[in-house]
Amino acid sequence: MDHTDHAILDILQNAMPLTLQPFKDIADQLALKEDEVIERIDAMKKSGLIRRIGGIIDSHQLGYYSTLCAIDVPEKRIDEVAAMINQIPGVTHNYLRDHSYNIWFTLTSSSKAESDRQLKELERCCGLKILSMPTTKVYKIKVSFAMGDKP
Repeated sequence: MDHTDHAILDILQNAMPLTLQPFKDIADQLALKEDEVIERIDAMKKSGLIRRIGGIIDSHQLGYYSTLCAIDVPEKRIDEVAAMINQIPGVTHNYLRDHSYNIWFTLTSSSKAESDRQLKELERCCGLKILSMPTTKVYKIKVSFAMGDKP
């Protein structure tokens, strides 16, 4: 990575243009060609440095209901249950933890009733009890890794 990659990362994290041609706008800011910006971002994605580029929507502001869920899954069934969870529309995160509740996921639904229905169906399919912990207060933490003038 060079200074240009660092500058691109700073823009992607903190000032992504909300325009029809965001990569052209980034290129213009950095006196580059749009193709070069796209190629550099693609290389950073392929290397694993960038996992995803996307917006974060405040689902509560749009009237949605969300809950953090945890399940105690027998080790031999982890892949099977994770696959079931991944089929549920509205699951935004699904990850393994070193804890008795070893699979955690976030579910966003159109309503509490819909969330309850989806979780009951998942419990029926996997035969395991789901701990649902709905949001009571939101604490948003912004994480941005300043690239600055790094070489």
